[in-house]
Amino acid sequence: MCGIAGVIGADKRLVEPAVRAMMRSMVHRGPDDEGYEEFPIVAGGHGAGPTAGTVGLGFRRLAILDLSPAGHQPMVHPESGDCLVFNGEIYNFRWLRAKLESIGVEVRSSGDTEVLLHALVAWGEKAIDELDGMFAFAFYHARSRRVLLARDPFGIKPLYVARAHNAFVFASEVRAIIASGLVPDDLDPAGIASFLAYGAPQDPLTVHRAIQSLPAGACAWIGSDAVGCQPVSRRFWRFPDAGGPIEEARAVRTIQRQLNASVRDQCTADVPLGVFLSGGIDSAAIAALARAHRSPVHTFSVGFEAAGGCDELADAAATARALGTRHQQTVLDDDWILLQWHEWLRSADRPSIDGLNTYVVSGVVKQGGITAALSGLGADELFGGYPSFAGVARAARWLRPLALVPARLRRAVASVMFAKLPEGKRAKAIDLVSGGGRPLEIASQFRRLTSDAGMRQLGLDATNLGLTRQFLPPAALEQCGASDRDVFHAVSQAECLLYMGNTLLRDSDTNGMAHSLEIRVPFLGRWLAEGVAALPSVVKQPRGSSPKHLLRRAMGSVLPYDTFARPKRGFSLPLGEWMFGPLRDQCEAAVGTLADCPIFPAGSIGRLWAGYAARRHGVHWSRPLSLVALGSYLATVKSRRPAPLTAL
Repeated sequence: MCGIAGVIGADKRLVEPAVRAMMRSMVHRGPDDEGYEEFPIVAGGHGAGPTAGTVGLGFRRLAILDLSPAGHQPMVHPESGDCLVFNGEIYNFRWLRAKLESIGVEVRSSGDTEVLLHALVAWGEKAIDELDGMFAFAFYHARSRRVLLARDPFGIKPLYVARAHNAFVFASEVRAIIASGLVPDDLDPAGIASFLAYGAPQDPLTVHRAIQSLPAGACAWIGSDAVGCQPVSRRFWRFPDAGGPIEEARAVRTIQRQLNASVRDQCTADVPLGVFLSGGIDSAAIAALARAHRSPVHTFSVGFEAAGGCDELADAAATARALGTRHQQTVLDDDWILLQWHEWLRSADRPSIDGLNTYVVSGVVKQGGITAALSGLGADELFGGYPSFAGVARAARWLRPLALVPARLRRAVASVMFAKLPEGKRAKAIDLVSGGGRPLEIASQFRRLTSDAGMRQLGLDATNLGLTRQFLPPAALEQCGASDRDVFHAVSQAECLLYMGNTLLRDSDTNGMAHSLEIRVPFLGRWLAEGVAALPSVVKQPRGSSPKHLLRRAMGSVLPYDTFARPKRGFSLPLGEWMFGPLRDQCEAAVGTLADCPIFPAGSIGRLWAGYAARRHGVHWSRPLSLVALGSYLATVKSRRPAPLTAL
């Protein structure tokens, strides 16, 4: 887990100062080493031409594999002169190494970076199709003098790109791009609208007009002609279509084999490794399988004293005892967590209502001497663990007869039908009835934070902003091709590509790396995730079965029975009480910053916050937190704003 940065610029004198400024802003991502290299670059095309600019590649290293100087980056190929900066881990690097050595390639180091470099030199862009891992990289191709950018299929690792007047900039973090001094931090109303609608900016948008996320599962070749514009990317991966019939017993055996292989590969590390352990089956499955590949297995759980919250300490401890792991649990008092609130918001690389839990747990695990940790993230999305899988199916059946009724009429009727519901539920029900009836659209509506009416009060109109009626960027669902008849598959796509991709994975990366902790997600191992996604839905969720039916079957012989019998508790903090209690002054200062933002009509933010405060027990904490998180982020950006970098 590291940080990469790069600038392609026509003015050579600006490149190195900008890249080094970006590297300094990402020390937390790589405290162990740094490096910088510079190369000539030409305009787009497949052949070499006259030099039209310079590319500078920068790197911050968190050493996980091959802790020696042999893992230093940027890594230059000794024969071709090609160069790689790479963030993440390639889990099948040993298999790739053997494949390269079979064609005469000599690999000197013991890590994955040199293997990836040799693979790109030998096979070019086609090497990406061979990779199982989490990655974002920039590969300089010396012969054509262009740069290849790529990001893993689910977008576990971030990669942001930006256009500037005289440069093209890319980095692992938004704050690094801003730190370059080359890219304006002007706000993007569409990105802000997507954040307020869902609690996190929706890829490829950020809240900054000039900065976008390279899509997950995409790559792009960059030449000097990319300066001043966004690159045209090509998707090398799409969410698999659901396959044909298969016997459940065969599916169970395949999952057992593939999940064990994924855990085995992701246990590979030359540093101490741990497992986040909750009381549920997802993390328990990871910990149980890790015992065969890592000894001893260190597990970590965090609880707290706060009244009105919920933790899983007792359940996690019971699981740890049954599995025989070396377990560490930490109980945090209110005062300590409240101190972490400010640091969590300050560490945000982009606004989000999620991630405080991950920030707190990551800090505890890092203090326990761990550098890489395994997480159970991804199981709910692939195996059907969320209430949305059943809820969307019910809503789709109910809404199907209304498909031919005009949306305006549906909204009018719904306004009368749901008039007696509490405000939040009423607005959500009206939007659901008047919105699209496709399962993908319903699934995205289930994740909506702010209703259409709430967005209108803030002066945000989806059509005027170039967004879909669900306030999503049109490119957000490009990977989705689910049949409307297969609701489970459609919901799985939406949860993986929207909620998990834009919220959970981004927050895991940001909050783990804030503590220089690498978080790995074995359920998203490429071959496992693709295999589960392609299974027919009737096998993953037979009629009348429990959530995550297939995962339960696969882990039935591995986990103690009590693990399956426990109710799902989760880890939650009383954020609503805190925001209008001990944290009120901090929160209102952040909301005051947001109220000054010219995107919103005068007084609209203040009225919205006052309404939340007046009925705070009837409003879910996520809605006022969205105002606090966005205002805090804008204040932090303003305080860190660098002087524009100009020619020397």
